[in-house]
Amino acid sequence: MKKAIIAKKIGMTQVFDSEGEIVPVTVLQAGPCKVTQVKQADTDGYDAVQLAFYPEREALATKPLQGHFNKAGVAPMKMLKEFKLEGTFAMGDEIKADVFAEGDRVDAHGVSKGKGYAGSIKRHNQHTGPMAHGSKYHRGPGSHGGSSDPSRVFKGKKLPGHMGSENVTVSNLKVVRVDAENDMILVKGCVPGSNGSFITLTEAKKVVKATK
Repeated sequence: MKKAIIAKKIGMTQVFDSEGEIVPVTVLQAGPCKVTQVKQADTDGYDAVQLAFYPEREALATKPLQGHFNKAGVAPMKMLKEFKLEGTFAMGDEIKADVFAEGDRVDAHGVSKGKGYAGSIKRHNQHTGPMAHGSKYHRGPGSHGGSSDPSRVFKGKKLPGHMGSENVTVSNLKVVRVDAENDMILVKGCVPGSNGSFITLTEAKKVVKATK
């Protein structure tokens, strides 16, 4: 992995591209991120860089975290993430939005919106039962299994439950615009999570160019 950054989702809007076409984009406040720890294979067993993002009041940080930030010479931050980045980094280094450029392809990692408790039709896109008056079975999850054999419910059975609030990755998003002065990155399409949630942008693992 060569490039990565932590961002905050601001919302969605639309902009005009170079050809005059409207492009739906998600606005992300990307960085500036501070390097708070550099892990090495000799001492930690693997190579990684820990980034911190979004300033937080010192009173809200625990004493161990305050010591961790003081060691790096960085003010307390809300988000901490590790990345296996290539290159040489030192504690206190800053990574800004200009780490990405217009036209880059990125993967967006985040937590999807929580929908609360949902039935199997909404949660798993199952079909309804017959909607006639005599059916009396419209939105149920269906049979759970035979009573004699196997006499149990198999693991993975799609049933009602908590919907959303899951780790989601949206791959191969195009960076439409980068505003380094205001620490903003605009990516085409949507990213997981609600407005105000934190997103991790990494270099796309698999680049697939869309065809018009």
